[in-house]
Amino acid sequence: MIINQEFLLELLKKAAESPRLRANYDLRTSAEDGSQRMLNALQPGTVVPVHRHPCSTENVFCLMGRMDEIIFDNEGKEIARYTLAPAEGLFGCVVPQGAWHTVEVKEPSVIYEAKDGRYGEDGSESMTTF
Repeated sequence: MIINQEFLLELLKKAAESPRLRANYDLRTSAEDGSQRMLNALQPGTVVPVHRHPCSTENVFCLMGRMDEIIFDNEGKEIARYTLAPAEGLFGCVVPQGAWHTVEVKEPSVIYEAKDGRYGEDGSESMTTF
């Protein structure tokens, strides 16, 4: 498989057609793979609830587009904002283990996400007080 612009644009098209304005592509090599490695296409207006991963850091690399990764403290106060825009040389960030975070999508974007633990089994939790 090759991940090229055509592939990413097709994934963005699927995201635009989705009610959530998101689409992902699983990059794990088998069902036994205990990690999360995926491409995530995000359209402006998508809502990613503030959440955290208490058992893992999360690596986020932006392949195309422009978006902000936003980090919060335990009271919901924004403590960091990282703009990811590969056209400007801003490629990615590492979300610390246990940090509350979300994204704000400025233009159609595709990111590569990687962290430990299978989706739904990694201890992730959403913050319901925001």
